[in-house]
Amino acid sequence: MLKILKYSIYDLLRSRWSYVYFTFYLILGFVLLFLNNDINKAVITMMNIIIVLTPLIGTIFGVMYYYNSKEFTELLLAQPIERNNIFLGQYIGISLSLTLSLVLGLGIPFVLYGLFKSAAIFDFTLLVVVGSFLNFIFVALAYNIALSTENKIKGFGYAILMWLFLAVIYDGIFMISLMLFNEYPLDNFSLIATMLNPIDLSRILILLKLDISALLGYTGAVFKDFFGTNKGAMLSFLVLCLWIFVPLFRMKRKLRKKDF
Repeated sequence: MLKILKYSIYDLLRSRWSYVYFTFYLILGFVLLFLNNDINKAVITMMNIIIVLTPLIGTIFGVMYYYNSKEFTELLLAQPIERNNIFLGQYIGISLSLTLSLVLGLGIPFVLYGLFKSAAIFDFTLLVVVGSFLNFIFVALAYNIALSTENKIKGFGYAILMWLFLAVIYDGIFMISLMLFNEYPLDNFSLIATMLNPIDLSRILILLKLDISALLGYTGAVFKDFFGTNKGAMLSFLVLCLWIFVPLFRMKRKLRKKDF
């Protein structure tokens, strides 16, 4: 698996899209810091971009890499190598390369602007950690979709629809539900509904740590009482880990039955 992992990383590092991804975040970091001239404000602005863009990039890269390397993967499957090792190596390679681009692309401008001397270093660290989680989560979800769909166009369509649902549509359904049933106690419902969406869960975690949960109104108070505690934060990261392991478990089961 390590050899496949190394190959996947080297293959993606040779790809121009990895450098485009890195350059985008590098330029974005410098521009935001130049316009805000304040690391704390730049972190808040960056959060809104990371929460939406990182899942999209992870989804596209995951699907694109699976379909583009399909012939090479079939060649590896003909060798005495376990299927799980092949696909797990590819998955980790994609996720690590995307995370590396994210960390370096954002880290370089913030470090040059004096991140280590600022109190915002903890908020920035949380932002990068959450962005890394989202990379691993959505690459895993994208691989599940690609494994379940032979047609390349359908695979891309389903993957984009999945991202669109979790990033936009889910929030709309959530807000409509809160308005329709506002006469009922919705504390537990709000917490559970948030955990069922990794993007919403990541957003809430960052908002609470940035101390701007008041912008969320009533739900902000509920989230602060739960997620603001150490136990709530640990449970949140545990749920994010489950969002990685559950798709990987499904991918493992799918590989047993799939006929290549």
